[in-house]
Amino acid sequence: ANTAVTRTAATATSDLFSPFLPACGRSVQGSMTLSRLSTETDLLHLSAELDKRTHKLKRLVQSPNSYFMDVKCPGCFHVCTVFSHAQSVVMCTACSAVLCIPTGGKARLAEGSSFRCKSC
Repeated sequence: ANTAVTRTAATATSDLFSPFLPACGRSVQGSMTLSRLSTETDLLHLSAELDKRTHKLKRLVQSPNSYFMDVKCPGCFHVCTVFSHAQSVVMCTACSAVLCIPTGGKARLAEGSSFRCKSC
């Protein structure tokens, strides 16, 4: 009789928290990843678009999201090397114009400046 009472108490507790718990015991992040990938997706030959969207550590071959780029100054056309995720304002070495402004992630290039990826 005691086991029946404890079972019902356990199911009642799990029913209270069921909207907050992930389905089938999987983590929430794992279920999101599984919903993105269908059963017909070839995991060995992912498309470049799907591979780019996945986290850098969860790719088949780990690769960083950051890169170095050559940025051409719009004023003097001098080329400077800038990190894609720069955390400080980058100035042109020739004319002291602002080339990129940091944001939370990737650096935002100034108006009129063009860039080329070094490692892409």
